[in-house]
Amino acid sequence: MSKPSWDSLFEVAAAQEGYFATQQAAEAGYSSQLVLKHVHAGRIVHVRRGIYRLVHFPAGEHEDLVIAWLWSQRAGVISHQTALGLHGLSDVLLAQIHLTLPRAWQGRRFRVPAGIMLHHADVPSEDRAWFGTIPATSVRRSLNDCAREGVSPDLLRQAAQQALRRGLAIKPELGEVEVALGPFGGLAA
Repeated sequence: MSKPSWDSLFEVAAAQEGYFATQQAAEAGYSSQLVLKHVHAGRIVHVRRGIYRLVHFPAGEHEDLVIAWLWSQRAGVISHQTALGLHGLSDVLLAQIHLTLPRAWQGRRFRVPAGIMLHHADVPSEDRAWFGTIPATSVRRSLNDCAREGVSPDLLRQAAQQALRRGLAIKPELGEVEVALGPFGGLAA
């Protein structure tokens, strides 16, 4: 095991709004016992199983999303309505964080934390956008995912129209949105 490096741990946590996972701490030379020692000393806070936060780090804008992403062992991608919110395409206050995990995770058994809605799909790099260190689905992918999941037509239409107006997507990319909104007057209604 390497010698503990507070600078390395801080660098990882700083990129993740003050949060880090047990595995990341180990990579910085911190054993579970050493992390626990810092928890008892008040320098680190235990947030959720395997996830910690540096105490004196300033609060961030997307802390809940960072926690969800770290919970997924950094394999998940923020998606659906949550991604629309990150892209500034939704006025809806969400009760849940939508997180897409790789399709290979579908058979895994684990306890999903409250407030997280899971989806399973493989999200290629061209369908991802980044908000700091947090991966989210692209505008096009988010809108089409929402269309497939049956998001309310009003919300879907509003988000798609905003994306088109702002040049974040083009109409031919939104085929599933068009199909979903067809019975409700289409995208232009």
